[in-house]
Order: sequence, then C-alpha cells, then structure tokens
Amino acid sequence: MKKIAIMRRLVVSVIVMVSLVFPLSKTFGELKGKLIIFHAGSLTVPFEKMEREFEKLYPKVDILREPAGSVRCARKITELKKPCDIMASADFTVIDRFLIPQFANWNIQFATNQLVLCYTDKSRHADIINRDNWYDILSRKGVVWGHSDPDIDPCGYRSLIVLQLAEIYYNKPGLYKRCIDNRPRENIRPKSVELISLLQTGNMDYAFEYLSVAVQHNLNFIRLPDEINLGSPEYAYFYKRAKVNISGEKPGEYIEVKGKPIVYGITLLKDAPQRKIAIAFLKYLLTPEKGLLILNHFGQPPLVPPLVADEKMREGLPAEIKDLVRVIK
Repeated sequence: MKKIAIMRRLVVSVIVMVSLVFPLSKTFGELKGKLIIFHAGSLTVPFEKMEREFEKLYPKVDILREPAGSVRCARKITELKKPCDIMASADFTVIDRFLIPQFANWNIQFATNQLVLCYTDKSRHADIINRDNWYDILSRKGVVWGHSDPDIDPCGYRSLIVLQLAEIYYNKPGLYKRCIDNRPRENIRPKSVELISLLQTGNMDYAFEYLSVAVQHNLNFIRLPDEINLGSPEYAYFYKRAKVNISGEKPGEYIEVKGKPIVYGITLLKDAPQRKIAIAFLKYLLTPEKGLLILNHFGQPPLVPPLVADEKMREGLPAEIKDLVRVIK
C-alpha cells in the first residue's frame, strides 16, 4: 500500500509538471509560421526573453520583432500599411488614438514604468548630481544631455512633461526653458534606447529613460520624485498640469498630450496574418507565471491582472485570454 501511495504521488507530480510546461501547447495545438510584433523600444529586453521561451514551446513559430518608438510603430501600420500581428505601446493611448477602431478593436493595459535621469561615472558632474539639483546640472554649459523624439516615441514627450512638472514642483520659474535651451536638436534621437550607447561611450552625459531600461543596462540614474516621474497613479491630478504637442497624421496637424501615469498597452490587429499564433503569444504574455513574471524580472512592473477600459471591450477579447483580463474599476 505504501508503494502504491508513493507511485500515486509521483504520477500526480508528473501531471502537475506537464500541465505547467505544456498548457499553451494543449490549448493551441501545433502552431507554425512567422509572428510579427511591433513594440516599444523599452520592451526590447523582456520581449527578447519571451521570444526565446515562446519559441521553445512552439519550435515551428518564428517571432519577428520590430522595436521602435510607439508612435512610429502605429504609423507603420496606419500609413505604411506594413503587415503586423501584435502591437505593444509604451503609452496605451497611442493604440486608442491611432489604431482603434479602424485597425484594432481593443487595448489591454499590461505594465507600468516611470522616468529616471540616467548617467554614467564619466558624466560631467556625476559626483554631485542628486534629486535636488539635477535640473541645474542639465542647464549647465558644457553638459550634454538628450531625450527621444516626442513625435515618434512616448519617452520623448514624457521627458518634456517631466521637465514642465519639475518647474512647478520645485517652484523654479524658467527651469524648463533653461534646460531645453541647453539641449541642441541633434541630441534628440528616434527612440530612447538609442541614447544608451551615447551614454556608455561618453558622448552624452545624461538622458531620460524608463526605469526598466536603466535597470536592464546597469546605468546610474536619479530616481525622480513621485510627483514628477509619471509612475504614481495617486499623482495623476498633478501630472495633467503639463502638456506637449506632437505631430498629427497630417502635415501641420498637432495632437495635445497631457501628463498622465505611464501605462503600456497591447493589441491584436484586425487583419493579423497569424491570428492564432498571436492569440497564443498574448496568452503567454498576460499569464502571471509567464510573460508578466518576465516583465517584473527585468524591472518592468506588470499590471496583475492586466486591464481593459470597460466590459464591452473585455467581451470583445478572444476567449483564450478573456479570463486573464479585468475591467478597470
């Protein structure tokens, strides 16, 4: 009887292990094909890891990722008509503004972040910079600092919003203008992750980045006050005091973007070439023990559970992922 009990426990253990390893395979069967994902540059490291893990589950699937500024990702779909299955944005409202309802039906909010000011040991004044004087350092002659392009990358317009909020928070009239006047146009790059190599080679002293990117690349950084770092929902009322204009879809057209907490969004395109594979990947990404765990490991705080705006949107989700998502209360 003792041996039988032991054997039963072994069988149960094996079943549990198999269910943990192969649940997606059982749900979706054998998948094969090329899955195209456009995603924010700040998601590059965790998505690389997810790509490797997902392709282990489905050896016949090849994930093709195209990291870029989130607005640029959207415009590749809306203007260039490039084929795409999934788009993940560093600002969930980019999906709302550019893709819904013509190109996508829903938008899942799945992760958060905050802005920090990155630097290296070689940066000018690295020995004295702190959270109380960083804006003075950025306005000093000879200091080279930059940010990503506000017209194509959310980190770019968020950098400008942080500077505007800093002027209010520190009660320093003219702070924003002094910093911007000390930042030439050539210090603006298409996406924030491109600034990392400039920092690491000593060609740039400081750059605004997401906290997750700073952690992933072992950069020094100044953690900004919660009132201005765009990472705290309780300060949403304060964040909206800042705003910037970015280029619209037509020449001479502008879109006003107000400060708000940083929330990432993801969607499935209506005409996704590989819809079945895309849904399987979304299920992997949105599962707490899988994709969301990877995000957390790389300094990208996930929303657990992920959220959608209303019940109608949740009802429109594929059945395979509907139970992983909740409606914002």
